Amino acid sequence: MRRSNGWTDRLRVNAPATDDAGSAAIEFIFVGVLMLVPLVYLIVTLGLVQGQTLGAEAAARHIARAVATAPDPEAASRRARQVLQAVIADYDLDPATVDLSMSCLPRGVRCPSAGATVRVTVRAQVALPLVPHILGLNDWASVRLESHAAQHVSQFPGSP
Repeated sequence: MRRSNGWTDRLRVNAPATDDAGSAAIEFIFVGVLMLVPLVYLIVTLGLVQGQTLGAEAAARHIARAVATAPDPEAASRRARQVLQAVIADYDLDPATVDLSMSCLPRGVRCPSAGATVRVTVRAQVALPLVPHILGLNDWASVRLESHAAQHVSQFPGSP
């Protein structure tokens, strides 16, 4: 049997442990997935909220324009409903959460009357994705949106 001369014993002591071989790849995958899932959720959520915000803004703007160019209050009401339904369909808004309010300035005038200003407010609520409907969590985990638009009614009836 050979006897050790000492330097080989030192090499064995200072040699790296082979127990951790290949675990860095597993750690990178685990940390990557752990960070990627919330990041993807954030991107999807922000995209959803942005799309719904654009829908609420478009509804307010187009309804104000449609009401301001209407010849009488009945036509204005009909146009407002039609525009709201079209925007709800186009932007995939939840009809149960959309609220529309209109007013005219100066107060006391009928909408639309020449020289008045039509003010439209559209409120909507966006439920966050992947939130369960149990215990009302989807109502709690939602974003409320509000959009305003104003349109001046022309002094000359029938002109835009």
